[in-house]
Parts: sequence; structure tokens; C-alpha cells
Amino acid sequence: MRQDLDVRLLDRGSLLSAVDRAGLLAPRLKALGDPNRLHLLLLLADSPRSVRELTELSGMGQTLVSHHLAPLREQGLVTVTPEGRSNVYALCCEALAGPVRLLATLAALTPEGADACCAP
Repeated sequence: MRQDLDVRLLDRGSLLSAVDRAGLLAPRLKALGDPNRLHLLLLLADSPRSVRELTELSGMGQTLVSHHLAPLREQGLVTVTPEGRSNVYALCCEALAGPVRLLATLAALTPEGADACCAP
């Protein structure tokens, strides 16, 4: 099964060296390296959600959800929009949703991955 992703890749001819690109990418990957944060990203890949919705869907407490959203926000992977008395979080761009869903699909190919993914 082949699925094309609509994602712009880094230009190999860019002015940055591979070391520099790796240095820029590492903090973002570190932010993604936590199962709780990945769970939140998978939920946000479906649609923007408030902290309350993320709390209910993830089973995490509000403080823990907010704690895990902070590094995702700091790395520019999610955005926050105030709506009334709550904040609504969304992926930084739709282009991120495809790779996040793809990673979830790949993880689901193993029993451990299937348990870790938030399947409907």
C-alpha cells in the first residue's frame, strides 16, 4: 500500500549543513519522544481540541495535559487559540497531520504499537 504525503522536505542544497539541520531538528524530535505527547498529537491530528477535550479523550489529568502541551507549543508543533475561557490547541499545520498518522499506523503494526496508538 502506497500513500503519498503532501509534505515539503528539506532542500538538500540548502545553505545549512547536515549537522546544522540535525541540530535544528533534534529539539522537535525530543518533544515528540514522549508517548503522552504523541498521544496528544494523534488526537490533534483528527481536529483542534480544547484542554478539556484532550483531558477527557486521553485520560490524563488537566495538569498533565498542559504539562505535555508546553514543549509541543515551544517547538512550534502545536498552536493555541483562546476561545472564551478555554484554549483550543491545533497542529501547527495540516502537513504535520499526515506524518503523525503515518507514524501511528507504523506503530500499530506491532502488538506494542497497537496498544500505544489511540485507535477509534
